[in-house]
Amino acid sequence: MPPQYPTSAGNQRAAWMRVLSLSAWRDLESCAKHVADTPHDVLRVPETGLVMLRGRMGATGAAFNLGEATVTRCAVRLGDGTEGHAYVMGRNAAHARLAALCDALLQGGDTTLSEKVIAPLEAKLQTAQVEESTKAAATKVDFFTMVRGDD
Repeated sequence: MPPQYPTSAGNQRAAWMRVLSLSAWRDLESCAKHVADTPHDVLRVPETGLVMLRGRMGATGAAFNLGEATVTRCAVRLGDGTEGHAYVMGRNAAHARLAALCDALLQGGDTTLSEKVIAPLEAKLQTAQVEESTKAAATKVDFFTMVRGDD
């Protein structure tokens, strides 16, 4: 199934950046290994840091600090001046650099990259989500109340 991107360009970019950052490194590397040879300048070398995760009780309560997560970020610039940025969970600098490079190329309207990289990665993410949902559904417990007959 082809990717279902929203219509506006900003939402489209957010959609492919989501796919690039959530995909497993081995999947991204296998789909986009040809992209790594694209000439580019590194604006921000991949660097690892921490971000604070925030949460809410019941999604409506007051916000609180849940904890910290390790994130790696990178920024690159292509020869035509297009900049690509990426943030990925974990410490994989190569993942961040390749995702930033893909982001820059996709902004230039590279439809083959969308078909050869984003579509397969998105399909793998959807498959993984379905498998996770199926596993969770298998453990679901339905509670019901037994009603006694009229007294």
